[in-house]
Amino acid sequence: MPFKSKAQRRKFAQLLVEGEISPEVYEEWNRETGRAELPERVKPKKKKAPAARKRKREKVRTKRMTVTPRRKRAVTVKKRPGPRARKRTRR
Repeated sequence: MPFKSKAQRRKFAQLLVEGEISPEVYEEWNRETGRAELPERVKPKKKKAPAARKRKREKVRTKRMTVTPRRKRAVTVKKRPGPRARKRTRR
């Protein structure tokens, strides 16, 4: 696995001097990094904000009804409110 930053490379060099990692591990990481130009530090990626919830609107649809052949009218039919809908009462 290659190093991601100069700070990470310094940290691994410090761990090598303290004897917490073996020289083989350090050399493997160093070899995989090669001569890449590394940034001083790497910032963590920003987390995506959760998507905003959309409100469900009460849908109103029109329905054409034929009562008699000469008389046509548009009737608005409202959907029934769902189980979470508030009941409004007059005071």
